[in-house]
Amino acid sequence: MLSKQVIAAARSRAFFAGRQGQRAAVTLSKGWSMADSQMKRAQFHSSHLLQAETVKVPQMAESISEGTLRSWSKQVGDSVEVDEEVATIETDKIDVTVNAPTAGKIVELLAKEDDTVVVGQDLFRIEAGEGGATSSTSPQKQETAEEPKELSGENKTKDPEEPKDQQVEKKTPEPPSPSSADKKSGGIPPEGPKETKKDLKKEDKSQSKPSPAPKAPGSRNETRVKMNRMRLRIAERLKESQNAAASLTTFNEIDMSSLMDLRKKYKDEVLKEHDVKLGFMSAFARACTLALKEIPAANASIEGDEIVYRDYVDLSVAVATPKGLVTPVVRNAEGMGFIEIEKEIAALGKKARDGKLTLEDMSGGSFTISNGGVFGSLYGTPIINLPQAAVLGMHAIKEKPVVVNGQIVIRPIMVVALTYDHRLLDGREAVTFLVKVRDYIEDPRKMLLAPN
Repeated sequence: MLSKQVIAAARSRAFFAGRQGQRAAVTLSKGWSMADSQMKRAQFHSSHLLQAETVKVPQMAESISEGTLRSWSKQVGDSVEVDEEVATIETDKIDVTVNAPTAGKIVELLAKEDDTVVVGQDLFRIEAGEGGATSSTSPQKQETAEEPKELSGENKTKDPEEPKDQQVEKKTPEPPSPSSADKKSGGIPPEGPKETKKDLKKEDKSQSKPSPAPKAPGSRNETRVKMNRMRLRIAERLKESQNAAASLTTFNEIDMSSLMDLRKKYKDEVLKEHDVKLGFMSAFARACTLALKEIPAANASIEGDEIVYRDYVDLSVAVATPKGLVTPVVRNAEGMGFIEIEKEIAALGKKARDGKLTLEDMSGGSFTISNGGVFGSLYGTPIINLPQAAVLGMHAIKEKPVVVNGQIVIRPIMVVALTYDHRLLDGREAVTFLVKVRDYIEDPRKMLLAPN
């Protein structure tokens, strides 16, 4: 009797303990589910807090209102840092880079490459967050790349386990049974099938087809490429210059012996002390600034019905780039020496080749120097860079026989050309200007004696 009561009490305790455990488990699961819903709500609210920002086409310059979207440096899903380049817009003067205003992730591109975009137009959308160099889509690419490997591994393991009944057994071909015709002929097979009329017609058609004509030697392919905005602007400006200016060109020859000796003597010292190469451009620039003071009309321009004379010289230097010819400006070149001019030209040339020139680097200019001699040009007639009045063209140096003091000697000669606007300069002034430049180059010591 006692044992039955003990057993009943034990069962009742176990029952109540099980009920309490179930209640605790239910409470715990409810707590977790409630916590999970709260986390979901937090994630939902946080995603709404990180609103994507729309970036517009920035202001480029007062005279530039549109451009061509040349390339995207980032794609959708890529992470960017603050001020990191996202896109490049090509204009008729410079290339403008569009940078990320904040660190985050690119969520949408609102324009395609080669599209024409205007200032203020929506360009792309960025979601603020932590930037990085790696793309957010890279893990997905890795996962997708790993999937076929796993599948291929599974296939390899499954191949040997295929059931034998799925494998097709190769059977040896049985000899054909003799037909009734073979039996009649004593077991000897007939000679073969006789040609029908259809077969004969097919042969006639195949023989009547003409053989293909031999291909003409050489290629006659044509490729059409859209002109970029800078090339279009250059073409427009050059044609405008030809139509507007009364252009005329005068030539002269310069003996480069003295300047070459000067450069040979001091180029190593200049490179060591100033970290710049001593070239011919600085000498010609200095000679032109001195000549322009004596012939101010070559440094002037026409604006309406007035002539604007300048006391300063903003020297435009023509630089060839992959996109076309650009003319960055050396400001106030009249107050610079050889070393300063060389440093400024080197800095502007590097910016031009790297595509980093700004609109301020190319605006203005009162006189232009173009050095076609670096490409081997012997003669040429440069085109005036409007609204300027003249442009000096330098050419290659070649040894020629010349008469010096009644003797024929070989000297390094450069042909220089001055194209000028005859509306501003008369022939006397243009020729006088070019002669003064020649005199300064043939005897560089005269530049030291010239008045400032």
